[in-house]
Amino acid sequence: MATTADLRNGLCIEWNDQLWTVVQFLHVKPGKGPAFVRTKLKNLKTGRVLENTFNSGVKIETVRIERRPYQYLFKDDMGCHFMQLETFEQISLNPELIENNDLMKEGQVIEVQIHADTETPLTAELPPFVELAVTYTVPGEKGNTASSTALKPATLETGAEIMVPLFINEGEILKVDTRDRSYSERVKQ
Repeated sequence: MATTADLRNGLCIEWNDQLWTVVQFLHVKPGKGPAFVRTKLKNLKTGRVLENTFNSGVKIETVRIERRPYQYLFKDDMGCHFMQLETFEQISLNPELIENNDLMKEGQVIEVQIHADTETPLTAELPPFVELAVTYTVPGEKGNTASSTALKPATLETGAEIMVPLFINEGEILKVDTRDRSYSERVKQ
């Protein structure tokens, strides 16, 4: 059992009979009245983000979460399928619980959050950067831009579409930031 003083980003708590992770928190001590904690909580089952205010010092139930490496196998109508690298156990997750799941490539290693007490998979997190090949993009023409940061759409090998600079061509391998779906750099081959 913990209190609101123990809240931090990424902490997993049980609240209203559901599992939530703390996305953001702020301790507030107004000039008048008791202190409180404003939080943004993300539901680990539905992915819904909710704002909530806790009174300072309130007891909260923390949950032990383990991060384990899993290999992404494939996606079908049952969800995204993963395999544990040491035990070869397979699990499936709802694709809506995985942020930017269209950037996952088969064979890629991804961290899956597991509820330690019940051994249930909760969510999966992509690594910060992935390397993906460009399968389609229109050719960039020199001189047709008004600014130096002109971008064009590009389709990647996983089917995801991101914005890339004009000098990127089909077949090139790019480093993509999975947190904001942005182009980072070209990978030297």
